[in-house]
Amino acid sequence: MIHAYDKNYLSKAQNNLASMFDYVVYDLDEDLSLFFQKFLQSKICSQFERGESTVIVGKSGVELALEVMKDESLALKYRPAADRTPEYWCGWALAYFQWYTNLSFGEINNYIPISEILAMYSPYHEMDVSQFCDKMIELYNKRKNKTNLKALRLNAGLSQSELAEISDIPIRTIQQYEQNQKNINAAKAETVVKLAKALNCTVESLMEVV
Repeated sequence: MIHAYDKNYLSKAQNNLASMFDYVVYDLDEDLSLFFQKFLQSKICSQFERGESTVIVGKSGVELALEVMKDESLALKYRPAADRTPEYWCGWALAYFQWYTNLSFGEINNYIPISEILAMYSPYHEMDVSQFCDKMIELYNKRKNKTNLKALRLNAGLSQSELAEISDIPIRTIQQYEQNQKNINAAKAETVVKLAKALNCTVESLMEVV
């Protein structure tokens, strides 16, 4: 699986998202779901997803939260948390899942809202993070009713036969990938590259979370 960024940044990223969530809920009295929407709309979100060192390593979770909120005066309200809260775990686990799957935070939120992830604190905070990821992937795949290939084809306004003609891939093969009868992640590189070129997308965007 292709991860979102270098694993060397992962621990810091987890702690930053965890601290951000904890800070906005317990120090700023913000609703986590409302704050997360602000985060999704900020430039910090895309920078975080890519693991940019200036964001993940160069700043703390509190500093990132203040940038999202666009109010530096709120820093006066900060007090170090005595215990790790459910919100802290939520950020820590979500950062790991985003890194592990290379999905954007927005894509994750489309199928599994932050409030539901927070509700998973018990029992998953007592388990290995891999078990949390397994559950998240199960929920994501269950709720996502289209493969990436089908979604990208529809967005491009192409029929299966048109995509087959443009990409020089048999229509039956395209149907099998769209219906999950074949695993596109195991396809030949040449096949995926042809499809990506025809759809004007990246090879990574055609891969499925498994």
